[in-house]
Amino acid sequence: MKYSIGVDFGTQSGRALLVEVDTGKEIASAVKEYRHGVMDETLPDGVTRLESDWALQHPSDYLEVLQVTIPEVLHKTGVSPKDVIGLGIDFTACTMLPVDAKGVPLCLLEQFSHNPHSYVKLWKHHSAQDEATRLNQIAEERGEKFLRRYGGKISSEWLIPKIWQILNEAPEVYEAADQMIEAGDWLISQLTGVIRRNSCTAGYKAIWNRREGYPSEEFFRALDPRLEHVVDKMLGREIFTIGDKAGEITPEAARLTGLLPGTAVAVANVDAHVSVPAVGITEPGKMLMVMGTSTCHVLLGEKEQIVPGMCGVVEGGILPGFMGYEAGQSCVGDHFEWFIENCVPESYFQEAKNKGVGIHQLLTEKAEGLKAGESGLVALDWWNGNRSTLVDVDLTGVIVGANLLTKPEEIYRALIEATAFGTRMIVETFRENGVPIYEIYACGGIAEKNDLMMQIYSDVLNMDIHISASPQTPALGAAMFGAVAARKQRGGYDHVVEAAKAMAKVKEEFYQPNRENAAIYNRLYAEYAKLYRYFGQGGNDVMKELKKIKKQVKP
Repeated sequence: MKYSIGVDFGTQSGRALLVEVDTGKEIASAVKEYRHGVMDETLPDGVTRLESDWALQHPSDYLEVLQVTIPEVLHKTGVSPKDVIGLGIDFTACTMLPVDAKGVPLCLLEQFSHNPHSYVKLWKHHSAQDEATRLNQIAEERGEKFLRRYGGKISSEWLIPKIWQILNEAPEVYEAADQMIEAGDWLISQLTGVIRRNSCTAGYKAIWNRREGYPSEEFFRALDPRLEHVVDKMLGREIFTIGDKAGEITPEAARLTGLLPGTAVAVANVDAHVSVPAVGITEPGKMLMVMGTSTCHVLLGEKEQIVPGMCGVVEGGILPGFMGYEAGQSCVGDHFEWFIENCVPESYFQEAKNKGVGIHQLLTEKAEGLKAGESGLVALDWWNGNRSTLVDVDLTGVIVGANLLTKPEEIYRALIEATAFGTRMIVETFRENGVPIYEIYACGGIAEKNDLMMQIYSDVLNMDIHISASPQTPALGAAMFGAVAARKQRGGYDHVVEAAKAMAKVKEEFYQPNRENAAIYNRLYAEYAKLYRYFGQGGNDVMKELKKIKKQVKP
């Protein structure tokens, strides 16, 4: 029996999954929490404070994941490293860092250890919004064609705004860097000894196009003369396709992971996109929701359509031979966590303790007892800004309809409904702009565990929802690409579609819409859409004004 390993690098932890190549059977998994977690208040020194909208990570945490989880899955199962034919990884994106000419992250160098800009900027690092706004203005003024492929706006979450922020706020870090690189690509370089920038992050997060390459030097000069040669200085123009073999495990990486030197390693991928073949999606018309801290919506298309507010359309960005579309919501799991930590009374925690259940389970049970529309509430899901279709991190949350009788479970359900309405806005925007969606699939912890939430999504979308049969779908997808990197001659596959036929899995049970609830949610969605347009499209900029005041008065 031959095996492949997929390693999924999430927001808070990394997970390794050992999979049978012939069947997709998941043999063992292991998880390692990041020692430094998400740094959004201070650096590891405990002294250097971070401003609002910052989210950093420490690159050594990623290496620790490999060092701990891969040997653990091998030890648990007794599988010999000689039977592991491939390794694939997926990563949150855009998660980037500056490195020196030897590939060493600048934050590991003493002279930069107290400089926030030398650390990994996580996907949800949003403080480059000024740069993103200026980039979009200049691109619009110049009539840059690339802007249309990204729904009309480049996000502050993406690579170029983050690089520009480093240049503006810490030019010494920019000048010391040899490259600005996605964390996934950096990690692959630590495994193989070579940098292989992947087409998924390049296409969706770095404004690269298979036919046209990056934007012109003239465009970058228009942004800032210091950025004119940013592509050749910091990025490089060689991009490797998803499904390619990046290289092989080096002797150093073998000592780190316990794998054998020469084991095939796939080009890095993004957590959402790598999940598509893992649920068996290999054709257009089927959208996958990857649901967790945030939600990413991905689907395949046969031709390039321009969809306002989408995150991007990239040729071969998900599967070779197809256009890959991406949209997303910046706040889903984070939404509910915020509510639990800040808005639930102590009596509810005590009730949960008495019943022997978690607080999320208690609120879910209470919310499940409510009818659609019973709370009299409607909310906007912008607690962490809006990724699609407004692409604006300065938008914030709203709850309408609360009164002195409003209960926590009513708010909890309204927040769930808000995320479902946000997904419906994305689905309808795709359809209105020529990208068909016939089926919905979901994966991730929320899809796996929360029946109420998935039923609400089914009711709001008025569509069936199919659920991944793997509790760790991104890791399974990464393992599939690891098997493809090994190719058939080593016991793997020559194409990811072949791997999907053998290794993908979806549960037999699926969610079906309740027609009565769907009718009520149509009415609630109409109100959501009014609020969406009013606060998100210029009707009332109160959210932005409040942020300005906060920034001015905050010490």
